[in-house]
Parts: sequence; structure tokens; C-alpha cells
Amino acid sequence: MKASGGEVLVASYAIFVAALFDILDGRAARMTGNVSRFGAEYDSIADTVSFGVAPAVLAFHAGDFVSLGWAGWVMAFVYTACASLRLARFNVSSGRYHGRFDGLPSPAGAGMVLSAVWFKHFLVGPDVGLGIPPVIPALGVMGLGLLMVSPIPYHSFKNVRFGQSYSATVIPVIVSILLLLEPGLNFFLVGIAYVASGPLGVLWRWRTGRALPLVAEEEGPVSPEPADGPDAEPGSPAATAPGGATGPNVTSLAERLGHAGSRDREGEA
Repeated sequence: MKASGGEVLVASYAIFVAALFDILDGRAARMTGNVSRFGAEYDSIADTVSFGVAPAVLAFHAGDFVSLGWAGWVMAFVYTACASLRLARFNVSSGRYHGRFDGLPSPAGAGMVLSAVWFKHFLVGPDVGLGIPPVIPALGVMGLGLLMVSPIPYHSFKNVRFGQSYSATVIPVIVSILLLLEPGLNFFLVGIAYVASGPLGVLWRWRTGRALPLVAEEEGPVSPEPADGPDAEPGSPAATAPGGATGPNVTSLAERLGHAGSRDREGEA
């Protein structure tokens, strides 16, 4: 509503606050032990509105997509649809690689949109346009949406533990201070670097021949249990001890066969 009324900067602040609460709500649920399937699905609905619908509306009005006619509406809708699909895919599978998301996270896409609004205000202020054709930001917003549903891996930073060491405490403080010194510029630069890190990482791994470790590979192979249990047939891996010696299962089986043969001979006698 604020964006449609021309207050795009206020609308961007609202999305930023939503991103902060998105970080805090999951931590609060885990700390209080109130994690549930219902909460996860409800969180996805909230994220769809905060990081799918709201950024598209903000970009539509801040980038003057209305001058593009129906094409502007379609490009904004592509972003919203891709953000919804990205959140649905995350509910099914969090990622194929350790410490990576599959596709650009929806909060990062929303952060890129609002940081672009801040960057424009940093350059020329709220009342002056940049003179850029509306099709350029429209294509950029649609590109962000397509990156969300792409298989390109992005760092998740889930394994980063703040406060467990001196560097883990000082570095986030320094980064936060640098961001807040000039948020209109620094948030935009950080957003550009993160969005570009996915495709550039794919290109670098392709040129160097390196591959990311899969989640299943890192957990290690699961040792299969013997298919036949304790009564495995002689010569099978379950019945043969290391070094080729016959295990106790084969010995007990031979003893049972011997007792059965003795009983048969006694019956014939």
C-alpha cells in the first residue's frame, strides 16, 4: 500500500523488518521447543507475502513497470510465482549440497530489490529518477525470480556459529558497522556480490573440475545388514569370517545337520 502511494522507501523498510523477524522467529521456536509442521507451513505463507508479493509490488511501483503495460505486470508476477515455488521446494528439500541452498533464497531476492531502492535514493535522492528505461529493472526482477527456482547452489551460512570464538564475535560486529555506515550503498554491494556468487561459483567449479560434496556423501555410506540374518548360507559374506575362515554360523549349521542325520539313522535301525 505504501509503495502504491509513492512511499517506496517506507515500503522497503517494512520488507527489511520482515526479514529480521524471519531470522528471529525460527530461532525463537527452536529455543522454546515449539517447532511444528504447522509452524513451518505457516512460516512459508508469511514468507510468500513478505518475500514474494511485497518485493514485486515494491519493484513494480519503484521501477515504473506500469509504463511497460501488460509486460510489466507479467515480469512482476514471474518474480512472485518463482518465490512461491522456491519456498515450496525448500519445504520438500533444503538442498543437495552441504551448506548450500538450491537456488537463490527468497529473502536474498527480496533484499536485492529493497537494496536497489536504497541505492537509487543514495545516488539521486527520492524525487529524482535515474533515467534508466523501466525494462532494465523489470528484467532484473524477473532474473532474480528465475535464480530462485534454478538449481544453482548458494551459500546458506547455516553452519556459521556466532559468539563461539573471538573472530566469530568480532567479524559480525565489524560487518554490521560497515553496513550501517552507508546502508544505501553497502547493502546494494553485498546483495550484488551474493546474487553473483552462485553463477560465478558454478563457472569456477566447471573450469577447475571441482565438485561440491553431496549431503548423502558427507553422511557416509550406510553399512547394509546381512540379508539372511544369523542363518546365512555357507560361503556368503555373513557366514564367512575375515581371512576366509568359516564363522560360527557355518559350524552351528553343520552340527544341526549332523544331529539330524544321526536321528535318521536311528529311525531306520
